[in-house]
Amino acid sequence: MKRHDIQKIGTRRGLLALSPIIVLLTIYLAGSLIAGDFYFIPMAAIFTVASIYALTIKNGRTLGTRAKDFYKGATNSRIMYMVWIFVFAGAFAELAESMGAVDATVQLTRSLIPSSFLPAGIFIAACFISLSIGTSVGTIVALTTIAKDLATEVGGDTAWFVAIVAGGAFFGDNLSFISDTTIAATQTQGCSMRSKFRTNIKLVAPAAIATLILYTCSGNSIEDTGSTPITLDCILKCTPYLTVIILALFGMDVLEVLTIGIIVAAGMGITKDTLDATGILTQMSSGVTGMLELILVTMLAGGLLEIVRINGGIDYLIRIVTLRIRTKRAAEFSISALTALANICTANNTIAILTTGGITRDISKKYGIRPQRAASLMDTTSCFIQGVIPYGAQLLMASSLAGVSPLEIIPYLYYPMCVGVVILVSILAKKEVV
Repeated sequence: MKRHDIQKIGTRRGLLALSPIIVLLTIYLAGSLIAGDFYFIPMAAIFTVASIYALTIKNGRTLGTRAKDFYKGATNSRIMYMVWIFVFAGAFAELAESMGAVDATVQLTRSLIPSSFLPAGIFIAACFISLSIGTSVGTIVALTTIAKDLATEVGGDTAWFVAIVAGGAFFGDNLSFISDTTIAATQTQGCSMRSKFRTNIKLVAPAAIATLILYTCSGNSIEDTGSTPITLDCILKCTPYLTVIILALFGMDVLEVLTIGIIVAAGMGITKDTLDATGILTQMSSGVTGMLELILVTMLAGGLLEIVRINGGIDYLIRIVTLRIRTKRAAEFSISALTALANICTANNTIAILTTGGITRDISKKYGIRPQRAASLMDTTSCFIQGVIPYGAQLLMASSLAGVSPLEIIPYLYYPMCVGVVILVSILAKKEVV
């Protein structure tokens, strides 16, 4: 996207285009404050009302055309791919739990890692897996249920343990050479993945180290329940999760991984006499049913955000943010701000990078910002924002698998928050004036 491709949208039209996002946030905040409970209003209800409102914005188009635009956004390939992941993940999670894989994995983990090191151990595992497979969603699918049951086992807060997994998942999503955000950032800025990685690691390493120290220190508060001997039966029951993790580390697509995981869990359930054919189908159905609200929210969000885009909301944000750039520091801040705002409006870090990539490249050339620095700012900022918005796919997936609200997880997302601070400090430390 070149700078001259950005539509020149006036303030009134721009604010109207963004108003569905404003309505969404207003309903959530006002309703929660009135009820005195930030978990009172279901996300599906909030998105339904905001989506209905979005369809009332005419902008010179008939209701039928607006509805088609909404359907297009709700059912595009990116959204439908996520829906299939939710379906498969729900089926796998329920099936694995019912055949005893979760209990066995928790027992194995407790036997290998002392209680006080569990938070740090989970964070390191999530970082390593996400760095290897390049997807935060895949990491969350693999580890969330285990983290939830580990929290129960040692008397820890479920939301805290799930946040540890989510934080580690964003670490790898931001750095991995096979991550879609890394590919999008480097391709739009015309730099190599190696140079971007070297620049990026300088930003996120301090945040990761600080987070690891926090988890190591906070682990002392966890109750030591002792460990149990590792048995062959325990190891065999861990097979579904071990299969998912190993296949993911080999770079297999998440849907293929989950399909094989379902087959392994079903086979192990029959072998161990914990499930029969009817039980397998029943548990899979139960898992998919548990994902229905998440699927609905994802599709409503896709439709609503497509309306915002078509009405010019994203273009308006880009024009406003880039209006008064005078220095390299301001240019870098605008790159991060653009990415952040686009991410808030699209709830997808890869789409946010692709949306603002062209204008970011123009800004970088004009103000002498190295391509790898620009790519790093975009990628890191998008992962920070994606990690703290309650309607992002990652937190929705984690909350659904763990049975907690996304808003319960957010206060414990130390890593994304540390990343946000590091980004701000790195920009403010710039001395160059153009």
